[in-house]
Amino acid sequence: MAVSRDPILKRCRSLGISPSYLGYSYESKRNPEKRRGKISEYGMQQKEKQKAKFIYGVLEKQFRGYYDKATRMPGQTGENLIILCERRLDNVIFRLGFARTRKQARQVVNHGHVLVNGKKVDIPSYLIEAGDQIEIKEKSKSTAEFKDIKEANASFGVVNWLESDIENLKAKVVSLPTREEIDIPVDERAIVEFYSK
Repeated sequence: MAVSRDPILKRCRSLGISPSYLGYSYESKRNPEKRRGKISEYGMQQKEKQKAKFIYGVLEKQFRGYYDKATRMPGQTGENLIILCERRLDNVIFRLGFARTRKQARQVVNHGHVLVNGKKVDIPSYLIEAGDQIEIKEKSKSTAEFKDIKEANASFGVVNWLESDIENLKAKVVSLPTREEIDIPVDERAIVEFYSK
């Protein structure tokens, strides 16, 4: 399995995004890197694609698969693409506050701590549906890791399309997200233009 081992801050700086989108609370003390010269249209489209892939922790092959799926769905392809990424189980675990960072959320899912509708799901790319019940396994709730997460995220603000009970580490997917409810700083139209060439 391919894994991105890029330093988080360095990658965030090069893409011009805040580490907070990945769940990290620190900021760089250095100024963002300034490019010499003008960035081309192709370069801008490539950068937007890289931003989305980096935020959601998805590699090229899988991201292209999401794009192909988004083109077959009704509605705007760009919005569909971002919504598909947002529906990933590892992203939902992060949005619920059951993990501090997106990487930790992926690990929580990989290690089999998550139940979806009462069944163990250990695939981070699993796409949730409206009405799904998500919870941390009873055995896992008593671990020091999840006790720390509960304390740290007691006042965590969950997005509108999710209903969270952080005390019991349970949640419900109220509805599927809309693009307006997704706060990532990505221009999805540029990604669509990049892939449609």
